[in-house]
Amino acid sequence: MSEETIKTYSAVYSDGTFEKITLGELINKGGAAGRIFEVKEHPQLVAKIFHSLSKSSTNREKLEAMLQNRPAFSPALKNGKEFVMDDGEKYIQIAWPEALLENESGFCVGYMMPRVDLSLAASLDHFMQRATRHKLKLPENYDYRIRIACNLSAMVAALHEKGHYIVDLKPSNVYVYKESMLISMLDCDGFSIKGEKNRYPAEFVSEEYIYPEGMDQGCDEMGEEQDKFALAVIIFKLLNNGIHPFSGTPRKTSSPNLTIQERIAQNHYAYGSWADLYQAPHPYSIHDYFAKDTLELFDRAFVRGLKRPTAQEWEDHLRKLIAGLRKCKKNHSHVYFTSKGCGLCMMEEKIKATLTDVRKQFQTPKTIRGVTVDNLSPEKIAKNKNEQIKKLKTINQISAAVIFVYMLFWTFLYLMLKPFKAYIALIGIGAQVILIIMIMTLIYQGLKSFSSRVPLLSYPAFAATLFIYPLMCAVICLLALNDISSAFILLAK
Repeated sequence: MSEETIKTYSAVYSDGTFEKITLGELINKGGAAGRIFEVKEHPQLVAKIFHSLSKSSTNREKLEAMLQNRPAFSPALKNGKEFVMDDGEKYIQIAWPEALLENESGFCVGYMMPRVDLSLAASLDHFMQRATRHKLKLPENYDYRIRIACNLSAMVAALHEKGHYIVDLKPSNVYVYKESMLISMLDCDGFSIKGEKNRYPAEFVSEEYIYPEGMDQGCDEMGEEQDKFALAVIIFKLLNNGIHPFSGTPRKTSSPNLTIQERIAQNHYAYGSWADLYQAPHPYSIHDYFAKDTLELFDRAFVRGLKRPTAQEWEDHLRKLIAGLRKCKKNHSHVYFTSKGCGLCMMEEKIKATLTDVRKQFQTPKTIRGVTVDNLSPEKIAKNKNEQIKKLKTINQISAAVIFVYMLFWTFLYLMLKPFKAYIALIGIGAQVILIIMIMTLIYQGLKSFSSRVPLLSYPAFAATLFIYPLMCAVICLLALNDISSAFILLAK
């Protein structure tokens, strides 16, 4: 055990009494302000020891103001009785200072506060997304998230009643008991605290939760309006599956990709009664299924020029919502607010449809100008080129053989028809001429249709030869088979 962990300090309480306490084991290194130790004399408490004594005087004044102006948190109730843990301990809803700690020289070195068993809780951040809830085995019930929002509103309202402000209010700074959905908050010495004569400002604030007017302000200038804005953001995210009220889909591809805080600064709220010109709502948002008075409260919280709802208004409204929730018959972990139906079911169906479309896109080969993308690699291109050359060579060889037989047929047509000369004469010259015209028409159409498939026929002169030569052979056969002499032809002329 290090030298520091065996030090004793004087614990000074709000009524002026004091006692000696001894630090136990180091629990964690804490944040930027100090480290957390066990207290041997009080197992239910822990001690936060500041890293530096440079602000001893200011820290003392702030802690004294917190001890004298403690917020009133009513005990958590369940079925009309005080709600306690399985081992009989009460749920610690806020780690508010119990006593300030002095060293032997009288410097304020830290304070004692209730010990919060974080093994029973999870960061509020983890309740926002379904994937995270599933991974950490957190309850999926939608009404639990509404209860979390209500409990957080009640806590903020209790602080505001005493004139204290959280300022750096964000999900990662809030813990939720997994069994009861009650809220627990740590590091209260970082709040903006109201003293009897002075205010002791907060020191930190986080982007994505800073109200628009606060962009040009320091933490020491922020107060209730900052908390009201940040609280509304968290409630919106809890009710809308983690979607931030100032996130969305830009309407134009040419629009700049603004950060969430930049969208807040420019008042790009996309889920209100008036459409935002910069962005459309997130495609999986269920805000359209919220109750009308819920949407009106969000409008007041996020639309420029309107009066933001207080934490107490949110608490009252959320209690009213909880009392009137409707159970979803399709999914027992779902609840909904109005006759519009279950927004969660709608969202899940939309996600399934999107995933189906994505699978189809992956199953369908993508092409560029008719060529499959997979075939555009150099190896595939070379292979396809060789296959096309081989195929073209085969087609040309077959075509040459067929044309050769075709030409032989017309060359020896007269010799093949000569044995049937008497029968052909009986048909008559007129019928023979009509038959020749029909045959030549078929040849013309055949050459035309095959010209795109047979490379040899793509040459006009060659194709014309294949048409004219049969025509000449057919005419010669007509003259020879019908004994039409040259004298008769001259007479006709």
